[in-house]
Amino acid sequence: MNKSNILPLLTCFFLVACQTLGTGMAGKASYYAHQYHGRPTASGEPYNMYAMTAAHPSLPFGTLLRVTNLRNGRAVLVRVNDRGPYKAGRVVDVSLAAAEQLGLILPGTAEVRLEVVR
Repeated sequence: MNKSNILPLLTCFFLVACQTLGTGMAGKASYYAHQYHGRPTASGEPYNMYAMTAAHPSLPFGTLLRVTNLRNGRAVLVRVNDRGPYKAGRVVDVSLAAAEQLGLILPGTAEVRLEVVR
């Protein structure tokens, strides 16, 4: 790829990043845990259910998200390192560690607000 092809791609990337920074999304969150622990994520790193990570369908890997449980007000910071969720109506899957802090373990899902931090 020559240099003239790279500039439009970089411009597009930075425009998308700037447009999403600080913006919020809302929807249903769920979590994934034991059966995926140690398996490769879409980013290539092994899934660690004890890390503060998440799966999102389109945000770039490495994006930091603040996930707030709208039912109890608890919030966590997670890093996107996987793709998903694959169930209709869900906006994010969080790791077991994040789910515990959000209070998702017993109900399994919750309405959340997502905010791109970085």
